[in-house]
Amino acid sequence: MAKPGVHPATAYLFVAPCALVFAVFTVWPMLFNGWLAFQDYFIASRNTAWNDFANFLVLADSQAFQIALRNSMLLLLTVPLIQGGALGLALLVHRPLPGITFFRATYYLPVVITVSIAGIVWQYVFHHEGILNWLLGLVGLMEPGEGVPWLERGGWSLVAVMAFCFWKYVGYYMVLYLVGLASVPRELQEAAMLDGAGTWARFRHVTWPLLAPVAVLCTLLSTIGALKTFQEVLVLTGGEGDTMTPLLFVYRTAFSGFNFGVAGAASLMFTLVCLLVAALQMRLMGRHNPFTRSE
Repeated sequence: MAKPGVHPATAYLFVAPCALVFAVFTVWPMLFNGWLAFQDYFIASRNTAWNDFANFLVLADSQAFQIALRNSMLLLLTVPLIQGGALGLALLVHRPLPGITFFRATYYLPVVITVSIAGIVWQYVFHHEGILNWLLGLVGLMEPGEGVPWLERGGWSLVAVMAFCFWKYVGYYMVLYLVGLASVPRELQEAAMLDGAGTWARFRHVTWPLLAPVAVLCTLLSTIGALKTFQEVLVLTGGEGDTMTPLLFVYRTAFSGFNFGVAGAASLMFTLVCLLVAALQMRLMGRHNPFTRSE
Protein backbone atom coordinates (compact mmCIF):
# COMPACT_ATOMS: atom_id res chain seq x y z
CA MET A 1 0.00 0.00 0.00
CA ALA A 2 1.50 3.31 -1.09
CA LYS A 3 2.07 5.87 1.62
CA PRO A 4 0.19 9.14 1.19
CA GLY A 5 2.56 11.83 -0.02
CA VAL A 6 2.76 15.46 0.93
CA HIS A 7 1.04 17.78 -1.48
CA PRO A 8 3.50 20.29 -3.08
CA ALA A 9 1.29 23.17 -1.97
CA THR A 10 1.87 22.19 1.66
CA ALA A 11 5.63 22.36 1.19
CA TYR A 12 5.35 25.76 -0.46
CA LEU A 13 3.24 27.02 2.46
CA PHE A 14 6.00 26.07 4.91
CA VAL A 15 8.66 27.81 2.80
CA ALA A 16 6.53 30.87 1.99
CA PRO A 17 7.13 32.91 5.22
CA CYS A 18 10.90 32.58 4.97
CA ALA A 19 10.85 33.25 1.24
CA LEU A 20 8.69 36.34 1.77
CA VAL A 21 11.03 37.77 4.42
CA PHE A 22 14.04 37.04 2.21
CA ALA A 23 12.40 38.70 -0.79
CA VAL A 24 11.35 41.82 1.14
CA PHE A 25 14.51 42.40 3.15
CA THR A 26 17.20 41.02 0.81
CA VAL A 27 16.14 40.63 -2.83
CA TRP A 28 14.13 43.86 -3.10
CA PRO A 29 16.80 46.09 -1.46
CA MET A 30 19.44 44.61 -3.78
CA LEU A 31 17.35 45.29 -6.87
CA PHE A 32 16.42 48.77 -5.66
CA ASN A 33 20.08 49.56 -4.94
CA GLY A 34 21.04 48.47 -8.45
CA TRP A 35 18.44 50.85 -9.89
CA LEU A 36 19.45 53.61 -7.47
CA ALA A 37 23.08 53.49 -8.59
CA PHE A 38 22.11 55.02 -11.94
CA GLN A 39 19.76 57.69 -10.61
CA ASP A 40 19.79 61.20 -9.22
CA TYR A 41 17.62 60.46 -6.22
CA PHE A 42 16.20 63.16 -3.95
CA ILE A 43 14.57 61.63 -0.89
CA ALA A 44 12.63 64.77 0.06
CA SER A 45 10.71 65.05 -3.20
CA ARG A 46 11.21 61.46 -4.37
CA ASN A 47 12.14 62.82 -7.79
CA THR A 48 14.48 60.65 -9.81
CA ALA A 49 16.40 61.17 -13.00
CA TRP A 50 18.50 58.68 -14.95
CA ASN A 51 22.11 59.88 -15.02
CA ASP A 52 23.88 56.97 -16.72
CA PHE A 53 27.28 56.47 -15.03
CA ALA A 54 27.57 59.88 -13.39
CA ASN A 55 27.52 58.39 -9.87
CA PHE A 56 30.38 56.04 -10.73
CA LEU A 57 32.39 58.95 -12.12
CA VAL A 58 31.90 60.72 -8.79
CA LEU A 59 33.29 57.66 -7.02
CA ALA A 60 36.27 57.55 -9.36
CA ASP A 61 37.18 61.09 -8.25
CA SER A 62 36.39 60.46 -4.57
CA GLN A 63 39.52 60.19 -2.45
CA ALA A 64 37.44 58.99 0.52
CA PHE A 65 36.10 56.04 -1.46
CA GLN A 66 39.58 55.16 -2.68
CA ILE A 67 40.86 55.20 0.90
CA ALA A 68 37.91 53.02 1.93
CA LEU A 69 38.70 50.41 -0.73
CA ARG A 70 42.38 50.45 0.24
CA ASN A 71 41.51 49.94 3.89
CA SER A 72 39.19 47.10 2.97
CA MET A 73 42.07 45.31 1.26
CA LEU A 74 44.42 46.04 4.17
CA LEU A 75 41.90 44.61 6.63
CA LEU A 76 42.18 41.32 4.75
CA LEU A 77 45.61 41.02 6.38
CA THR A 78 43.79 40.14 9.59
CA VAL A 79 42.42 36.96 8.00
CA PRO A 80 45.62 34.85 8.19
CA LEU A 81 46.40 36.31 11.62
CA ILE A 82 42.98 35.41 13.01
CA GLN A 83 43.01 31.97 11.41
CA GLY A 84 46.51 31.19 12.63
CA GLY A 85 45.69 32.38 16.14
CA ALA A 86 42.39 30.49 16.21
CA LEU A 87 44.00 27.26 15.04
CA GLY A 88 46.79 27.61 17.59
CA LEU A 89 44.31 28.22 20.42
CA ALA A 90 42.16 25.30 19.27
CA LEU A 91 45.14 22.95 19.33
CA LEU A 92 46.09 24.30 22.75
CA VAL A 93 42.69 23.91 24.44
CA HIS A 94 41.81 20.67 22.64
CA ARG A 95 43.93 18.73 25.12
CA PRO A 96 42.02 17.13 28.02
CA LEU A 97 43.75 19.06 30.80
CA PRO A 98 42.33 20.06 34.20
CA GLY A 99 40.41 23.34 33.99
CA ILE A 100 40.57 23.45 30.20
CA THR A 101 36.85 24.39 30.04
CA PHE A 102 37.64 27.61 31.88
CA PHE A 103 40.27 28.58 29.32
CA ARG A 104 37.94 27.76 26.42
CA ALA A 105 35.27 30.02 27.91
CA THR A 106 37.84 32.77 28.56
CA TYR A 107 39.06 32.79 24.97
CA TYR A 108 35.48 32.78 23.69
CA LEU A 109 34.30 35.57 26.03
CA PRO A 110 35.16 38.50 23.66
CA VAL A 111 32.83 37.01 21.05
CA VAL A 112 29.73 37.44 23.23
CA ILE A 113 30.62 41.00 24.26
CA THR A 114 28.89 43.53 22.03
CA VAL A 115 31.10 45.56 19.71
CA SER A 116 29.89 48.85 21.21
CA ILE A 117 30.85 47.93 24.77
CA ALA A 118 34.13 46.30 23.76
CA GLY A 119 34.97 49.31 21.58
CA ILE A 120 34.49 51.74 24.47
CA VAL A 121 36.82 49.64 26.64
CA TRP A 122 39.45 49.47 23.93
CA GLN A 123 39.27 53.23 23.45
CA TYR A 124 40.77 53.50 26.93
CA VAL A 125 43.33 50.81 26.06
CA PHE A 126 44.43 52.70 22.95
CA HIS A 127 44.27 56.13 24.58
CA HIS A 128 47.42 58.24 24.49
CA GLU A 129 47.73 57.75 28.24
CA GLY A 130 46.11 54.31 28.22
CA ILE A 131 47.34 50.99 29.47
CA LEU A 132 48.92 49.94 26.16
CA ASN A 133 51.26 52.92 25.97
CA TRP A 134 51.95 52.50 29.70
CA LEU A 135 53.02 48.88 29.13
CA LEU A 136 55.22 49.91 26.19
CA GLY A 137 56.90 52.47 28.40
CA LEU A 138 57.22 49.94 31.23
CA VAL A 139 59.22 47.52 29.07
CA GLY A 140 61.37 50.36 27.71
CA LEU A 141 60.01 50.57 24.16
CA MET A 142 59.28 54.29 24.55
CA GLU A 143 60.27 57.14 26.81
CA PRO A 144 58.06 58.06 29.79
CA GLY A 145 55.43 60.59 28.77
CA GLU A 146 55.52 59.58 25.13
CA GLY A 147 52.87 57.45 23.50
CA VAL A 148 51.74 56.03 20.19
CA PRO A 149 48.67 57.90 18.83
CA TRP A 150 46.80 54.68 18.13
CA LEU A 151 43.41 56.16 17.32
CA GLU A 152 44.54 59.43 15.74
CA ARG A 153 45.29 60.15 12.11
CA GLY A 154 48.08 58.07 10.68
CA GLY A 155 48.85 54.44 9.99
CA TRP A 156 48.49 53.32 13.61
CA SER A 157 44.71 53.82 13.68
CA LEU A 158 44.10 51.02 11.19
CA VAL A 159 46.52 48.79 13.09
CA ALA A 160 44.48 49.42 16.23
CA VAL A 161 41.31 48.37 14.40
CA MET A 162 43.04 45.18 13.22
CA ALA A 163 44.19 44.38 16.77
CA PHE A 164 40.66 44.90 18.07
CA CYS A 165 39.18 42.63 15.38
CA PHE A 166 41.75 39.93 16.19
CA TRP A 167 40.86 40.03 19.89
CA LYS A 168 37.13 40.11 19.18
CA TYR A 169 36.81 37.25 16.71
CA VAL A 170 39.68 34.81 17.24
CA GLY A 171 37.62 32.93 19.84
CA TYR A 172 34.76 32.38 17.41
CA TYR A 173 36.95 30.59 14.89
CA MET A 174 38.70 28.73 17.71
CA VAL A 175 35.37 27.03 18.48
CA LEU A 176 34.90 26.08 14.83
CA TYR A 177 38.36 24.55 14.74
CA LEU A 178 37.61 22.69 17.97
CA VAL A 179 34.59 21.13 16.26
CA GLY A 180 36.82 20.09 13.37
CA LEU A 181 39.45 18.62 15.69
CA ALA A 182 36.79 16.64 17.52
CA SER A 183 35.81 15.00 14.22
CA VAL A 184 39.33 13.67 13.56
CA PRO A 185 39.24 9.91 14.38
CA ARG A 186 41.37 9.12 17.40
CA GLU A 187 42.30 5.77 15.84
CA LEU A 188 44.25 7.53 13.10
CA GLN A 189 46.23 9.51 15.66
CA GLU A 190 47.02 6.37 17.65
CA ALA A 191 48.04 4.50 14.51
CA ALA A 192 50.39 7.33 13.54
CA MET A 193 51.90 7.29 17.05
CA LEU A 194 52.51 3.54 16.77
CA ASP A 195 54.30 4.17 13.48
CA GLY A 196 56.64 6.58 15.29
CA ALA A 197 55.18 9.84 13.96
CA GLY A 198 55.92 12.90 16.09
CA THR A 199 53.57 15.74 16.96
CA TRP A 200 54.31 17.76 13.82
CA ALA A 201 54.13 14.71 11.54
CA ARG A 202 50.74 13.71 13.00
CA PHE A 203 49.41 17.21 12.51
CA ARG A 204 50.73 17.50 8.96
CA HIS A 205 49.71 14.09 7.64
CA VAL A 206 46.68 13.20 9.78
CA THR A 207 45.05 16.23 11.41
CA TRP A 208 45.46 18.91 8.76
CA PRO A 209 44.09 16.96 5.74
CA LEU A 210 40.91 16.24 7.71
CA LEU A 211 40.76 19.77 9.14
CA ALA A 212 41.36 21.54 5.82
CA PRO A 213 37.65 21.87 4.85
CA VAL A 214 36.95 23.52 8.21
CA ALA A 215 39.90 25.86 7.66
CA VAL A 216 38.55 26.79 4.23
CA LEU A 217 35.13 27.59 5.68
CA CYS A 218 36.65 29.66 8.51
CA THR A 219 38.86 31.54 6.07
CA LEU A 220 35.91 32.36 3.84
CA LEU A 221 33.81 33.57 6.77
CA SER A 222 36.73 35.62 8.11
CA THR A 223 37.29 37.20 4.70
CA ILE A 224 33.64 38.23 4.47
CA GLY A 225 33.82 39.64 7.98
CA ALA A 226 36.94 41.66 7.18
CA LEU A 227 35.35 43.14 4.06
CA LYS A 228 32.18 44.01 6.03
CA THR A 229 34.04 45.86 8.81
CA PHE A 230 31.79 48.69 9.91
CA GLN A 231 30.78 48.80 13.56
CA GLU A 232 34.31 48.23 14.83
CA VAL A 233 35.61 51.29 13.01
CA LEU A 234 32.57 53.39 13.89
CA VAL A 235 33.02 52.74 17.62
CA LEU A 236 36.81 53.02 17.80
CA THR A 237 37.67 55.91 15.48
CA GLY A 238 34.40 57.08 13.95
CA GLY A 239 35.88 56.34 10.53
CA GLU A 240 37.94 59.51 10.58
CA GLY A 241 41.24 59.81 8.77
CA ASP A 242 42.73 56.59 7.51
CA THR A 243 40.11 54.19 8.89
CA MET A 244 37.22 54.79 6.49
CA THR A 245 35.72 51.53 5.17
CA PRO A 246 33.38 51.02 2.19
CA LEU A 247 30.32 50.24 4.30
CA LEU A 248 30.95 53.30 6.46
CA PHE A 249 31.38 55.38 3.29
CA VAL A 250 28.03 54.11 1.96
CA TYR A 251 26.33 54.79 5.29
CA ARG A 252 27.59 58.36 5.57
CA THR A 253 27.02 59.19 1.91
CA ALA A 254 23.40 58.03 2.16
CA PHE A 255 22.32 59.12 5.63
CA SER A 256 24.58 62.11 6.27
CA GLY A 257 25.11 63.48 2.78
CA PHE A 258 21.70 62.26 1.53
CA ASN A 259 23.30 61.35 -1.80
CA PHE A 260 21.57 58.02 -2.28
CA GLY A 261 22.61 57.66 -5.91
CA VAL A 262 26.33 57.79 -5.14
CA ALA A 263 25.79 55.56 -2.10
CA GLY A 264 24.02 53.00 -4.28
CA ALA A 265 26.83 53.11 -6.83
CA ALA A 266 29.43 52.64 -4.06
CA SER A 267 27.47 49.72 -2.65
CA LEU A 268 27.23 48.11 -6.08
CA MET A 269 30.93 48.55 -6.78
CA PHE A 270 31.90 47.15 -3.39
CA THR A 271 29.62 44.17 -3.93
CA LEU A 272 31.46 43.42 -7.17
CA VAL A 273 34.80 43.69 -5.33
CA CYS A 274 33.57 41.23 -2.68
CA LEU A 275 32.43 38.80 -5.36
CA LEU A 276 35.81 38.98 -7.08
CA VAL A 277 37.66 38.38 -3.81
CA ALA A 278 35.38 35.45 -2.95
CA ALA A 279 35.76 33.92 -6.41
CA LEU A 280 39.55 34.25 -6.25
CA GLN A 281 39.65 32.76 -2.77
CA MET A 282 37.43 29.81 -3.67
CA ARG A 283 39.61 29.13 -6.69
CA LEU A 284 42.75 29.16 -4.56
CA MET A 285 41.12 26.75 -2.11
CA GLY A 286 41.38 24.01 -4.72
CA ARG A 287 40.45 20.52 -3.73
CA HIS A 288 39.86 21.48 -0.10
CA ASN A 289 36.90 23.69 -1.01
CA PRO A 290 33.84 22.11 0.68
CA PHE A 291 31.46 24.03 -1.61
CA THR A 292 32.80 22.70 -4.93
CA ARG A 293 34.32 19.40 -3.85
CA SER A 294 32.72 16.40 -5.54
CA GLU A 295 31.75 13.36 -3.53
